[in-house]
Amino acid sequence: MLRRNKRDVQGGLILRIAVLVKQVPAVDTVKIDEKSGTMVRDGVEAELNPPDLHAVEAAVSIKEKSGCENIEITAFTMGPPQARKVVSYAVAMGCDKAVLISDRKFGGADTLATARTLSKAIMKEGPFDLIFAGERATDGETGQVGPAVAEFLHMPVLTFVSSIESLGDGMITVVRSVEGGREKVAAPLPAFVIPVKEINSPRLCTLSGKLRAKAAAVTELNAEDIGLKDEYAGLKGSATQVVKVTYPKITRKGRKITAAADFSGAVETLLTILEEKGFTEVGK
Repeated sequence: MLRRNKRDVQGGLILRIAVLVKQVPAVDTVKIDEKSGTMVRDGVEAELNPPDLHAVEAAVSIKEKSGCENIEITAFTMGPPQARKVVSYAVAMGCDKAVLISDRKFGGADTLATARTLSKAIMKEGPFDLIFAGERATDGETGQVGPAVAEFLHMPVLTFVSSIESLGDGMITVVRSVEGGREKVAAPLPAFVIPVKEINSPRLCTLSGKLRAKAAAVTELNAEDIGLKDEYAGLKGSATQVVKVTYPKITRKGRKITAAADFSGAVETLLTILEEKGFTEVGK
């Protein structure tokens, strides 16, 4: 249940929500730049990070269940120009606004530099009462960016959230999935919420949602717009240094046995191979 916050939010809104989403390469198109040690994102097939869909759904569900129009949801993403597709998709799901943070200076950013950049953009577009982010990104699997953004913004962070119990009077109460069970936690707003996939089933975009997203403007911000100095952006602002990129060597060798023409011969060959490796001794 949503009740009006004690502190009034700008523009007559009773709740402003931000959702962080990310464009990630499709699993079968992941490539690494061996010189920089960073992921190649230009010119590859991409999609909205699947865990972020649950974050968008959680934010949109709050607005729908409240039945209140005075709630505004803004989707943020950081990436190359083509990343505007993922914030547009978030708008198609039900978000009201879209923000793309894009600049060549952001290239090669690790989780620290990414979190710093996102937090700067959020501060520029804020304030926000609630911020949602996916549990992790499928291209990195670190789960570090969400909590780091919360730290930069000095917000309490609620992780592994499986359900939202209540929201109102300047407080949010959630249920967290923890090892061995669940726990109920309350935190003051503004707060940062990181849900797990069990929290909901993300909706498919409707035709009206897609049309709204097509018509919606995407606000673009660069390093200068958010007041981010060069030494804190991209590779320069990254604490992680990739020393070397290697690929696992294929050590297994296979052998194909065809039984179509000579079934008995194929069986004999297979038994011989098993005997040579000692597997036929088992059970004797």
